[in-house]
Amino acid sequence: MTSAYDEPMTRALALAADAGAAGEVPVGAVVLDPEGRIVGEGRNLREVTRDPTGHAEVVALRAAAEAHGGWNLEDHTLVVTLEPCVMCAGAILQARIGRVVFGAWDDKAGAAGSMYDLLRDRRLPYRAEVIGGIRSDEAAAQLRAFFEERR
Repeated sequence: MTSAYDEPMTRALALAADAGAAGEVPVGAVVLDPEGRIVGEGRNLREVTRDPTGHAEVVALRAAAEAHGGWNLEDHTLVVTLEPCVMCAGAILQARIGRVVFGAWDDKAGAAGSMYDLLRDRRLPYRAEVIGGIRSDEAAAQLRAFFEERR
């Protein structure tokens, strides 16, 4: 099944592959503007930067905010290969991202519907639309191969 998010997910998967090749957990992310153009991208950088916040989503949000000229990314879409964690969900909400599209579900730390559902929590002042499972087999295969190689 073809999705409107296939092309940006292809880029996010390529960024994830770059992360894995560099010894980082293979997660990649892109931010799309309201017209669907990529305005920010990122991959996991925690190991290389020694920064605990160096997740792909945070890196992509920072790049998009810089390109946009401000932190408020309402009407933007984040496309990421793995369901965001609690930290990234918080950053997504702070950036006012309107939609989050992700590949693989994260049953251990996901905060977009599996472990937690912070992005759609009605108790919070802002919520994002969530579309999960886009090309999940490919995203999960990248992660599985990375961790199998390290065991």
